[in-house]
Amino acid sequence: MLIDFVPTESRVSLAGAPGFLKAPGGAPAIVAITVSCLGGRSAFIVKLGDDEFGHMLAGILRKNGVADQGINFDTGARTALAFVTLKADGDREFMFYRNHSADMLLRPDELNLDLIRSISINTSNV
Repeated sequence: MLIDFVPTESRVSLAGAPGFLKAPGGAPAIVAITVSCLGGRSAFIVKLGDDEFGHMLAGILRKNGVADQGINFDTGARTALAFVTLKADGDREFMFYRNHSADMLLRPDELNLDLIRSISINTSNV
């Protein structure tokens, strides 16, 4: 999970953007939120920076009903950032700031194994 910065104007390159708005990002986190919003149960295991962006993202997960027992914070690393745009030619452009970001530092001993074991998957409708 990370912070996406998207241009305030559409169909411009990152360099040509006059400004950016922040938004929660990361496809797996968006799936967890969507499942919860559609009435399902979801949880998310993640490591975020112990910074304003990390706490903002954790709050967004909680606000949207995603179980938070898998959220870890790292006091020595920042929350990852990405600048994202859809250019005029339809190509997407990304620029990630993840060097030593918290999401890359999740250790096996930080996994909430009770949370993982509690997951039940209903495949009868698949």
